[in-house]
This record gives sequence, C-alpha cells and structure tokens, in this order.
Amino acid sequence: MTISKERLAEIAAIPDEEIDTSDIPELDAAFFEKARIVFPGSTPKDAVPAPIDAEIVEWFRAEGKGHVNRMNAVLRAYMLAREADK
Repeated sequence: MTISKERLAEIAAIPDEEIDTSDIPELDAAFFEKARIVFPGSTPKDAVPAPIDAEIVEWFRAEGKGHVNRMNAVLRAYMLAREADK
C-alpha cells in the first residue's frame, strides 16, 4: 500500500487529542518482555569499515547474539523514516 505525500501531510496535521486510540490496547511490561525484533528476509550486504563509537558497539554487543543485525535494523529504520520524509 502506498500513500501520497499530501495524505501523509494531512495525517500529520491532525492534533493528537483528535486521534481516537480507544481500540488500541496498552503495551505493558509483559508485552516488552516477550517482544523480539523480526528481521526482514535476507538482503545483500556490503562489509564496510565504519567508525562507530566503541560504547555503541559494546551496548549492542551486550544485548546478545545478533548485535550486528540489530545495528543494521536500527540503520534501516532510520533510512526508511528519512525516505518517508521526502
């Protein structure tokens, strides 16, 4: 499904207090305890040297196995958010 930039602008202009969220359940701590990142199907990867702050790498590494995939997912989410702004 695609959405035009004009429609996105209309939606963004709706004040928060006018958005009906009564049918959306609250996400409690139990939800987040079970939440997992789901990665899309495999896409081609390039191994690139990237100067990433050591504390950032260590934080992701401390989250456990798959830290590089999680870092990639964060970068992809940022890219997609920026693309949506265009």
